[in-house]
Amino acid sequence: MAFRAPFRSVSARARQTLRIGLIPADGIGHEVLPGAKAAIQALGSSIPKTEFVDLLAGFEYFTRTGNALPVETVEALQNDCSCALFGAVSSPSRKVVGYSSPIVALRKKLDLYANIRPVTAVASSRDDKPAVDLVVVRENTECLYVKDETQTVGTHGKEARATRLITERASRRIGEMAFEIALDRPRKHLTIIHKSNVLSITDGLFRETYGKYDGVTCGGTTRGQRCLQVGLGTLPPDKRSLTWHLTSRLFREPHIYDVMVAPNLYGDIISDAAAALVGSLGLVPSVNAGDTFVMGEPVHGSAPDIAGQNIANPLAAIRSAALMLRHLGYTDGADRIERAVDEVIREGKCLTPDLGGKSKTTEVVEEVVKRI
Repeated sequence: MAFRAPFRSVSARARQTLRIGLIPADGIGHEVLPGAKAAIQALGSSIPKTEFVDLLAGFEYFTRTGNALPVETVEALQNDCSCALFGAVSSPSRKVVGYSSPIVALRKKLDLYANIRPVTAVASSRDDKPAVDLVVVRENTECLYVKDETQTVGTHGKEARATRLITERASRRIGEMAFEIALDRPRKHLTIIHKSNVLSITDGLFRETYGKYDGVTCGGTTRGQRCLQVGLGTLPPDKRSLTWHLTSRLFREPHIYDVMVAPNLYGDIISDAAAALVGSLGLVPSVNAGDTFVMGEPVHGSAPDIAGQNIANPLAAIRSAALMLRHLGYTDGADRIERAVDEVIREGKCLTPDLGGKSKTTEVVEEVVKRI
């Protein structure tokens, strides 16, 4: 898929037995995670013996218990698991007293500060280059997702405010992760996404952090590569200023992008939008990564409109399992899973309705497992 080399090793956590936490959470999470589990099991002895730990979380669990993320789930991940897979979460658009997104909480509690989302088209043949091959690296713990909101009543009615947090520490370490990924890819190109012409303090800090990386230092190792800095605006001759048209260029010229790094909200929006370039959110995987733990998570949501119908696309979840294994250093197993998924997509005979097919979730899983 989007990158072939492990970008940060946490293999010390992967012992002789690979214990994988499974958190299906809400909606189609219960239907797609079994496919990811089956793909991992199909690898057999090419990875350590696997054990799966079923864990609870989600809005559905909250409606039953009043708690979206039980402490037992967090403790199991921290103490008993080598890595994890998360299914999908239903987050209500209205305020629900006592509820907070469990995936956002897990990212903070486990310090999974980077959300890495590769968006890659499947070429018509193995020998062709994909038309789209990019990675969005999203800061995972700050920005507006600190969820510090207030509502007051002013002279003209209700007024709502949200606090946006950007710190130098978070910006630096997500930058180091993005540089590592970019430097391991053939093009070695990094786009920095910001809007510092308007948000000069918060986005200004995010952007300024990257101005220190001409001779790039990542994890204590100097890598003498100069990365191209682009933002959200016009592209002047020096190519180091803001650009307002990133999103339009992304859809018109996706081939010009390689790795993009962004604060939390921008990264969330851009990576979801980029999924349209490859056909469906049901194809786009991600991992939530820190320095000591990694959790795979398909980009799609809980899709309550199709939940329970056995038509959800399992390929993003299966690809997320491959990314998780790659992060742990099991590149051969990850390659096998990714090749199998690509072959199923390329052949086009066994696809779910979101890709124009008529196959069931379980049928697609069976076809991928057969090819693994």
